[in-house]
Amino acid sequence: MKPLSGLRILEFDGLGPVTFAGMMLADMGAEVLRLTRAPGAGAAVFEDVGGEILHRGRQSVPVNLKDPADLAGVVALVASADALIEGFRPGVMERLGLGPDACAERNPRLVYGRITGWGQTGPKASEVGHDINYIALSGALSTFGEPDRPPRPPLNLVGDYGGGAMMLVTGVLAALLSAKHTGQGQVVDAAMTDGSSMLMSLFRALSARGLWTEDRGANLLDGGAPFYRCYTCRDGGFVAVGSLEPQFYAALLNGLDIPPEEAPQYDRAAWPALHRRFEVLFATRDRDDWSAAFEGSDACVTPVLSLAEAPRHPHNMARGAFLSGEAPQPAPAPGFNRSLVEAATPPGPLGLEEAIALWG
Repeated sequence: MKPLSGLRILEFDGLGPVTFAGMMLADMGAEVLRLTRAPGAGAAVFEDVGGEILHRGRQSVPVNLKDPADLAGVVALVASADALIEGFRPGVMERLGLGPDACAERNPRLVYGRITGWGQTGPKASEVGHDINYIALSGALSTFGEPDRPPRPPLNLVGDYGGGAMMLVTGVLAALLSAKHTGQGQVVDAAMTDGSSMLMSLFRALSARGLWTEDRGANLLDGGAPFYRCYTCRDGGFVAVGSLEPQFYAALLNGLDIPPEEAPQYDRAAWPALHRRFEVLFATRDRDDWSAAFEGSDACVTPVLSLAEAPRHPHNMARGAFLSGEAPQPAPAPGFNRSLVEAATPPGPLGLEEAIALWG
């Protein structure tokens, strides 16, 4: 049995974080129905983004929320659901007659998960935005990129997925545990700005102790330290060096044939020269040569793999970290020792009446 077997979750199809959260919940065994826009339903109420990977493990149910019959069918599904997740702008679900209060009248134990960029309240709640805007306001974006250039967005991992979808899943699961004991559901307000700010907790702690500066590329974990950054190799590939602890740094120096007295680890004044020295050394050999040289050591040196290479790495293959197929996709994570967590190909669309019958 999967960890979330028996839970029924209604997913209002949307962009990034809702889709990713629905995938995770389905991977862990929840029965997720993904409500999509019915053909000819008019304005795009839903956005079909995600494909075979992000839509895996759950059935789609096309609906037209402007059709009273379809709307009544969705309300019937709400009555049988344990949780609902949606990512519309504040007020949209209320105008459809599917806001938290209306749903709670039909199902008092329902957990209502909401994910937006700015949150349900606050001066910017009604404004549009994207991942880059949300992490800009949280302060997270200011830490990424080269020191002499504008900040560079770290894909949409920090806002949409780390600060958004992961926080939504955590909040929904916590609220489901509460509902199990109290019989009362609640609204989960997951904002990507809040979540990305939460992810910066360590760096705010370091800053409070004077161990982190506002300057990009001048700190321990942002590429400022010569022993925690990436280097270009002779063939144009890259290696990632993460030799933080003194014993790991010693292994790095040993692998580079550098006497320890010539490379004090935490002498910040020496970092620029040491970075240049490492740069020259790593450029003398190919990426895979360095990877082989440091294999099995404690130096924390690994090749930087491309998206195409990662599924073929022996470690990832041994752990089953990717699923094979026409296009390799990440396997469900995390793993559980007593539960099988697996990804399922998205089944075909399900009619609304069929979905209502399925959920009783």
